[in-house]
Amino acid sequence: MRIAIAGADGRMGRMLTEAVIQSPDLTLSVALDRPGAACLGQDAGGGLGHTTGVLITDDLDALANADCLIDFTRPEGTLTHLQACIKHNVKCVIGTTGFDTEGKQAIQAAGQKTAIVFASNMSIGVNATYKLLEMAARLLNDGYDAEIFEAHHRNKVDAPSGTAISMGETIARTWGKKLDDVADWARHGHTGPRKDGKIGFSVLRGGDIIGDHTVYFCGDGERIEISHRSSSRATYAQGSLRAARYLARKEFGLFDMQDVLSV
Repeated sequence: MRIAIAGADGRMGRMLTEAVIQSPDLTLSVALDRPGAACLGQDAGGGLGHTTGVLITDDLDALANADCLIDFTRPEGTLTHLQACIKHNVKCVIGTTGFDTEGKQAIQAAGQKTAIVFASNMSIGVNATYKLLEMAARLLNDGYDAEIFEAHHRNKVDAPSGTAISMGETIARTWGKKLDDVADWARHGHTGPRKDGKIGFSVLRGGDIIGDHTVYFCGDGERIEISHRSSSRATYAQGSLRAARYLARKEFGLFDMQDVLSV
């Protein structure tokens, strides 16, 4: 399977490149980066000690040489790449977060023309955590307050993280609610007592934290904590490759990691 990687010179892009190189059933065929990037024209594996023969380019028509694009860039870039994927009949794994409603609708519409896996987190462990949260929310739906804490590196540009939002959506859905109706996104000043049925969010940004998430279910006399902590981006890369392999059997449609893992 021929794999294209967007943001090839970024931290996640390099991790994905290494993962593809180490996978005998996958071939790195295209490496993309933004126009004007200093890495353009360089070998995609150069910074990793590999010679791939694939030069980093900003020419989206290069996607004609790929079967699937893996994209962990920014919403505006991903949506542009997605249109090129449709043009060249290329499938797409999207790990980008921070999309607004219009962006999510564009991805949904694109799923009618090509096959897409779109998930806020590609980690298999995180997706197992979603299932644990669903179970906990079902059991702890009365008398417990739900709070979600997440921490990421200083350069992350969206907050709360896509994973934290997905965790909130999992709880809200299990409670028969919409997250927007029960989310408490921020607290400042005299907020008054906590309202029942709300899902609170808090965010930390600093250092080089890859990604920590903890969901608290707080009741009278006890507290249940469900946590996932990432120590390496390799988990995201391996999950993304698993998603790409899943798409090899699909012509079109919008899927998530729960579909990939068949859970």
